[in-house]
Amino acid sequence: MVGTKRKRRESFGAIRKRESGRHQASYVGPDGERHNAPQTFDTMTDARGWLAIQQGRILQGTWSEMDTAKAESAQRGRGMLFAEYAEQWIATRTNRHGDHLRPRTASEYRRLVAGPLKPFAESRLTAITTEGVRGWYSALLAAGTKTQAARAYELLKSILTTAVADGRLKVNPCQIRGAASASTGKKVVPPTASELQAILDNITPRYRAAVILAAWAGVRYGELTELRVKDLERAGDVYMVNVARAVTHVTGQGFVLGETKSEAGVRTIVLPPHVTDIVATHLTEYVSRFPDSLLFPAADGVTHLSQTSFYKHWDRARKAAKRPDMPWHALRHYGATRAALAGATLKELQTRLGHSTVAAAMRYQHTAGRDEELARRMSDLA
Repeated sequence: MVGTKRKRRESFGAIRKRESGRHQASYVGPDGERHNAPQTFDTMTDARGWLAIQQGRILQGTWSEMDTAKAESAQRGRGMLFAEYAEQWIATRTNRHGDHLRPRTASEYRRLVAGPLKPFAESRLTAITTEGVRGWYSALLAAGTKTQAARAYELLKSILTTAVADGRLKVNPCQIRGAASASTGKKVVPPTASELQAILDNITPRYRAAVILAAWAGVRYGELTELRVKDLERAGDVYMVNVARAVTHVTGQGFVLGETKSEAGVRTIVLPPHVTDIVATHLTEYVSRFPDSLLFPAADGVTHLSQTSFYKHWDRARKAAKRPDMPWHALRHYGATRAALAGATLKELQTRLGHSTVAAAMRYQHTAGRDEELARRMSDLA
């Protein structure tokens, strides 16, 4: 009679043979939880060797629950595709205040993942290499999409930095110096005073006040199209603009009402007296007097004005001013320049434009005409 061979019981931990023929090892740690090896083993001897190492760490007092969890997480992440991990990252990402990404930001990140980052979509995280990233980035530059390449690279680097922190990668393969800060080098040139007047003369009348608020108050488009009657306050011969909200259009969601771009975006801006009549005319002729009425609604008079609809009017006006190259955002630069020429300090510019830092305000302080004014002041001193 042939005896039945009994399965050997491990002195520490447990080993089981899987259907694949490979061996899986596990043990109960000092925390009372069962921990699996981050990989399976070819032989029983290899599995026992791994268990012996873990037992030795426990006996020496060097065992760490965090190290074990990190190893397990890394193993689980080996099979995770970049697109899957990127979606998890976007869904759970928080800013320095602990808030989730704003809808517009999350939508833009998903656009980048589905667009320029698509070559990595079906790649395992561990399969993304430094060489692969360099080749991908070089191809984007060759296609002439320098600014988008920088944005996509910055997002890729941020996602993979988190993957390193999660233990899914050992090192971040994004190692290209300066890639995240690359730009086309195109500068926004604000309109001259005569160009601005040409725009005002040719824009659809109900949008003249919109041009004024963008040029002299420096409001962003999302802030402008959420302004309501109650947000304008007259004080003597000037109007004050109270910016407290902004609206964005998110693909698949429509218009999303929310906060301004930053906390500094909540501000009150005093308009110069010479534009008072234009604003007063707009309030009288083009909007309802109800406090919650939008200052610049869509054609139905109720919903928010989309950029696509508005740009039909804007494009005609900028072409009439012989500035077909000028983006709407250039009017914000115009307001910053005029405030600087009027003697505004960087701190005052920062407050007026709603920037969180002085450095951001400096980017809008164009110096056109400033040299001449300074030269005249120097002459006055002489």
